[in-house]
Amino acid sequence: MHSATLEDMRTTLRGPVIGPRDAEYDQARKIYNAMIDKRPAAIVRCADAADVMAAVTFVRDHGLELAVRGGGHSGPGLCLVDDGVTIDLSPMRGVRVDPAAKTAQAGGGSQLGDLDHATHAFGLATPTGIISMTGVAGLTLGGGHGYLTRKYGLTADNLISADVVLADGSFVTANATEHPDLFWALRGGGGNFGITTSLTYRLHPVDTVGAGVTVWPVEHTREVLGWYREFLPHAPEDVYGFFTVFVVPPGPPFPEEIHRQKVCGIVWCHTGDPDRLDEALSVVQEPGPPAFHFAAQMPYVALQSMFDELIPTGYQWYWRGDFFDHIPDAALDIHLKYGENNPTQLSLMHLYPVDGAAHRVGPDDTAWSYRDAVWSGVFAGVDPDPANAGTIRQWCVGYQEELHPYSMGGSYVNFMGTGEGQERVRATYRDHYDRLARVKRTYDPDNLFHANQNIAPAQG
Repeated sequence: MHSATLEDMRTTLRGPVIGPRDAEYDQARKIYNAMIDKRPAAIVRCADAADVMAAVTFVRDHGLELAVRGGGHSGPGLCLVDDGVTIDLSPMRGVRVDPAAKTAQAGGGSQLGDLDHATHAFGLATPTGIISMTGVAGLTLGGGHGYLTRKYGLTADNLISADVVLADGSFVTANATEHPDLFWALRGGGGNFGITTSLTYRLHPVDTVGAGVTVWPVEHTREVLGWYREFLPHAPEDVYGFFTVFVVPPGPPFPEEIHRQKVCGIVWCHTGDPDRLDEALSVVQEPGPPAFHFAAQMPYVALQSMFDELIPTGYQWYWRGDFFDHIPDAALDIHLKYGENNPTQLSLMHLYPVDGAAHRVGPDDTAWSYRDAVWSGVFAGVDPDPANAGTIRQWCVGYQEELHPYSMGGSYVNFMGTGEGQERVRATYRDHYDRLARVKRTYDPDNLFHANQNIAPAQG
């Protein structure tokens, strides 16, 4: 970008415009995944929706490449673009709660921790993810799932309105009655249709929850996962538990004798009667005595941030995902194999339940196209050392590709990695792809917003 163009942009916007020669540039282009090293020509830190509108207009009129950063948590780094402009919403993190209406409005740069902090003060919450640094907007646009999904649905199911800046620089509100086609697409279609400057959510009564972690030696993966695949889908919706293979971190609550051991396990969230937590989790003995079991009541916000310190911003990440409606015996052996060969202290696999309330939403009611999925799986190679980037990528890709024949074909869009191809995007949206492409043609006919898992505008 020519220096004069950069200066023109600075005079147009209220928020700072950061270029490669500015002292804060390297810090400004850092995101959650340190494996990503892109160099935008400018990073526009928008102060408000007016800044977003002006930035979009400027980028479009100058024929520049565009990316959008909300929380900066994109695994494949889609929130940055080389030699183009990143519209950074990180200053827009305000959250306003209406306790009487049980709603919350969050700015487009908000992270889950911002939303949870604001709603918890009123004993309320909405389903989101499990890492508090995750961006609210990106999570929601992809669908969003977490500890409350079995009871209250996906994040997108609880979205009731969104303010959006479109490719022509105009501002609209999308909800059930205003721009309903756009509202449908925003709930699962990713960042293809515009920039969400604020999102309004339905809230539910959630305050203190039962939290638990149960682990078994990794060699028991087959038995534990074989039990879990039968138990969890039939459990009450107050009981949530995601299955995982990982390496025990050194520190509480884990006893020293299992530190750094490879294990399989389940992370629990219980939203039922607090006095029945122990009864609800007494089933952990059924697949065999665990090496460790912990369960206690804690504030929901504490559970939401429990893993933040284990995988902070700035590590190397490579991830992929797949949806599953069943877990056959052959898959048990694959999970055991990759659990035993976990290459680093932080690499992991999670199987998140997406049943319960998420199954009670019609298959065509939102752009989320896997209402029949039971689990959303993620395979993540993680390590702080760049020298191990190849190793963690190889483990992740191998794990996902061996399990893929037993999957439903597509992935949660927020778990898609780099270079998976357009057919993979189509598989993720299934029969909804063509409808999404028509909505794209209406709101972004020139595909300005293409730094994403892209849906091209329909022709004609």
